[in-house]
Amino acid sequence: MANNNIEFLKHLQDIIDDRKTKMPENSYTTKLFSKGINKIAQKVGEEAVELIIEAKDQNDNLFLNEAADLVYHLLVLLTAKSYRIEDVVKVLEERHR
Repeated sequence: MANNNIEFLKHLQDIIDDRKTKMPENSYTTKLFSKGINKIAQKVGEEAVELIIEAKDQNDNLFLNEAADLVYHLLVLLTAKSYRIEDVVKVLEERHR
């Protein structure tokens, strides 16, 4: 199952990468890329804060949705910096050894 999960994240990042290349109108991801790296990084920070706030409460749905927002924006940031989620996984695997 873990392999399917990482495959989904890789697929999602492929879509994000495609948005970065094609910059389709009316795409939230395109809007993020057009604002630049500083705004993308700021959005990651905002989502992290929102996740922390939800972690204190007992609403699992809100917590998981904020976690998903954080992961999505992290993927956008990684793509903007020309990295992949696989690069992060590799670092984690190396730390685990």
